[in-house]
Amino acid sequence: MRIKIINPNTTQSFTDALQKLADKVARPDTDILAVSPASGPASIESFYDEALSVPGVLEEIAKGDREENIDAYVLACFGDPGLYAARELTDKPVLGIAEAAFHMAVLSGACFSVVTTAPRVRFMTEHLVSRYGFGEQCKKIRTTPMRVLDLANSPDEAIAKVVAECVRAREEDHAEAIVLGCAGMSQYREYIEQEIGIPVIDGTVAAVKLCEAMVDMKLGTSKVLTFNWPRPEMAHPGRQLNIA
Repeated sequence: MRIKIINPNTTQSFTDALQKLADKVARPDTDILAVSPASGPASIESFYDEALSVPGVLEEIAKGDREENIDAYVLACFGDPGLYAARELTDKPVLGIAEAAFHMAVLSGACFSVVTTAPRVRFMTEHLVSRYGFGEQCKKIRTTPMRVLDLANSPDEAIAKVVAECVRAREEDHAEAIVLGCAGMSQYREYIEQEIGIPVIDGTVAAVKLCEAMVDMKLGTSKVLTFNWPRPEMAHPGRQLNIA
């Protein structure tokens, strides 16, 4: 099978890290294609950034169905930007890493805390937890004093802040698992888990493995109502989108 990981930002080092990580965890018969859109924000740290990233995400979904023989898609940003719109463009599975991580976290422990980036994204993360129905299991959303790009520019310092906040989540929230709230943290999941001693869930890995399971089970995106194809005058699965 072929799984396309779409990094909605344009920072190539993040995309390269996602490719390397997914190649490591995917099954031998799974082909991973990690891409960034041609245009969009360098990082996603606000609702405005999310909105800017969505056209590129939708173009990559359309291209995957049209040209690349993709079996499933992963949106590798913790805000899951454009997730529901993307599901309208394809009948293949489309998973956001936040939704996938939350589901995996409650299979690992009775409750979890989210450790994410700058305080500005707290409300965005609260919105996701509520939308996906995990309000009872999520103990707390913990932010760290850093920008997303710090994970690329000064990773040692950034991950030290993440680990410190994970320890506080374990000790103060009594969290039984940690969800990493940024795709830029993905490659450090194993190290963080070793440091704190409780399950740490990275949404990219969770989404890749769930995509493999869905393809094996022949489960796609239902087209019966909510995620039916866009109106023909707006887009069509067989026609190139021009979203600007």
